[in-house]
Amino acid sequence: MVQRTVTVASKVGLHARPAALVAKAAAAQPVPVTIARNGGEPVPAGSVLNLMTLGARHGEEVVIAADGDGAEAAVDAIAALVASDLDE
Repeated sequence: MVQRTVTVASKVGLHARPAALVAKAAAAQPVPVTIARNGGEPVPAGSVLNLMTLGARHGEEVVIAADGDGAEAAVDAIAALVASDLDE
């Protein structure tokens, strides 16, 4: 399993537009990607609803994980999005 801890950069956290962009990218990955608040239960990252109910706020750390062929690239792609300001 590949895991990466990143800080949520969007000022609204993983809510609304940032959640939609992350979910779309996660759903397009060749392996299932999960995301969890640091110390929390992971949820599927390909679901906008799951991301919004996760409640990850700006500046909080989340753990992104995936397993299987292409997991490292999938985690890198989602981590880069979460670490970007997606508010614009």
